[in-house]
Amino acid sequence: MRLVSPADASLVAAASPAAANVEIHESSMQEGVMRMRAVQRVPLRANQAFDLKPGGHHVMLMGLRTPLNAGEHVPITLTFEDATGKRSTVEVSAAVRPLTSMPDKHGH
Repeated sequence: MRLVSPADASLVAAASPAAANVEIHESSMQEGVMRMRAVQRVPLRANQAFDLKPGGHHVMLMGLRTPLNAGEHVPITLTFEDATGKRSTVEVSAAVRPLTSMPDKHGH
């Protein structure tokens, strides 16, 4: 998903009726191991594209209410906060993609 804000802002929350909990995560490689952690906000610079994608910042749906199948669409509400602290929401429909396997260099 590509985000573009007309002004400096931050992505501060996400929600979906498809999951009990939705978090914004950041992936990073640390000492040869891919790590994920929840982040409180993702800064967006005015008119600069920012991609949410596997291996980087992404939206993590946890506690799925029903299994999701490739090709389905999931409603997600993204919450943004501008420089003054005003919050706004955007409804998106995210396509469910098949899981892909990543090489496991450490056997776990």
